[in-house]
Amino acid sequence: MRNRNGFSLIELLLVVAVILIISAIAVPNFLRSRLRANESSAVASIGVINTAAVTYSMTYPDMGFPATLAALGGANPCSASSTQACLVDDLLAQGIKSGYSFVWAGDGAVPSVTYTVSGTPQVVGSSGQRMFCTDQTSVIRYDASGSGCTNASAALD
Repeated sequence: MRNRNGFSLIELLLVVAVILIISAIAVPNFLRSRLRANESSAVASIGVINTAAVTYSMTYPDMGFPATLAALGGANPCSASSTQACLVDDLLAQGIKSGYSFVWAGDGAVPSVTYTVSGTPQVVGSSGQRMFCTDQTSVIRYDASGSGCTNASAALD
């Protein structure tokens, strides 16, 4: 009788096959959950921007809404002013967060009375599927294709 000190090739191949099957099931679920988490973060970020824009317009009534998204942020330590209001995280004020790019479009007037904000996935289908947008009404809308969200798009429930 032989003394066995290890695993046979068949046993090792069987273990590798089981690991591959489990990973084939787990990886797509992980990617889908990350996509949903990024979309949830984008909706929350747009809500934060809406709240910050209203706070900004109340704090600086002579300016109305800010001219840029960067005006809502500010690097730490932050001293609030109309050009750096310290109302949102500086990363969000730069327009990038959780796989989404955020773009602010103001009306250019002083005081500003309208704005639009859009959140677009950096890689449609990977970092997010839906594009989100809002305006001074604070109604968050989405476009399922990931591009082309407008005020006529469907509102989130």
